[in-house]
Amino acid sequence: MKRIVVTGMGMINSVGHNRREAFDAIVAGECGIDTITLFDAESFSVQIAGEVKGFDPVTVMDAKEVKKADRFIQLGLKAAAEAMEDSGIGEDVERERFGVSCASGIGGLIAIERNSVILEKRGPRRISPFFIPSALANMLGGFVSIAHNLKGPNLGSVTACAAGTHAINEAAKTILTGGADRMLVVGAEAAICGVGVGGFAAMKALSTRNDDPKSASRPFDRDRDGFVMGEGAGALILEEYEAARARGAKIYGEIIGFGESGDANHITTPTMDGPLRAMRAAYEMAGRPKVDYVNAHGTSTPINDKNETAALKELFGGRENCPPVSSTKGQIGHCLGAAGSIEAVVALSAMERGVIPPTINYTTADENCDLDYVPNESRDAELKVVMSNSFGFGGTNGVVIFKKL
Repeated sequence: MKRIVVTGMGMINSVGHNRREAFDAIVAGECGIDTITLFDAESFSVQIAGEVKGFDPVTVMDAKEVKKADRFIQLGLKAAAEAMEDSGIGEDVERERFGVSCASGIGGLIAIERNSVILEKRGPRRISPFFIPSALANMLGGFVSIAHNLKGPNLGSVTACAAGTHAINEAAKTILTGGADRMLVVGAEAAICGVGVGGFAAMKALSTRNDDPKSASRPFDRDRDGFVMGEGAGALILEEYEAARARGAKIYGEIIGFGESGDANHITTPTMDGPLRAMRAAYEMAGRPKVDYVNAHGTSTPINDKNETAALKELFGGRENCPPVSSTKGQIGHCLGAAGSIEAVVALSAMERGVIPPTINYTTADENCDLDYVPNESRDAELKVVMSNSFGFGGTNGVVIFKKL
């Protein structure tokens, strides 16, 4: 079987505009969650989110092109450009064997909201001709492929909060089956707008700690009351091992296992069984290795955190056998369809640096969440194998396992 390795990474989120800056802040336990500034949320029951502040899309695309791309595409272009530069891939690489696997849970929700208002107030003739191309989720892959002249398979995963991990898995499958030698994986989300925040708030899915935003996202803590929306993007370059070695690439890790599953239970309420089956599939594919760290889905919602904890204990044969687990959503919020790609970058960065990021805001133990969550402070550790979990609405689950070479 072909071996798949990661040779480049990029990341942007509410605590940093590049991988190094963002990862340093995550490890330090810094929190990017604050009062919303992207729109007037004063009348909303939820007024907090993890926004990417100070981002100028002109840094990644021509000014005249900005209006053609929704914010999620702009953020994705930023992470993708960093990953490409980090990989050191030159123009001599065959572009027809180099594809894109993109991910977004919702796509251009900001553009949808804006143009819906225009339709209602000003009529159909005033809808932007760029509306549809900027709102389609797969246009992230379209823009990225054009920017980097990538002519291989152009794929898109739109599987809610599991999309970022599914995009990694789909890219790996494409290389394994001979469809490409290299794939640029990019997951991006920017849904912090009125209809986005209002919609999740209507479901009672979000934290309402408006008076204390820095402590609102508290994965696995007894007093968690919902997730906090984040935005951002993560990107990874996947290559067939021999191709990467032939060009002398730096290798961050090898994908040794991945798994997916469906809950077949409820459109928004997760089960323990579905995530467990996805984890088990990845674990078995990897050869049941000693896992040194799990970057959990860890949303800070009552049901997810309890179920994920139970699934991990079942997978590893009891609490005493579970590796350290942490969720970095306390720092950056839940980036929805971008979460899996961002958190894969975090997990690989943790393995590279030998440090486990903390679960911040963990102050009160929950009897149903009784693992080692690396509370509040990072921990130095030798990491050889790491797992990253992602679960989404619709009962869709994705897991990926990386090994250090």
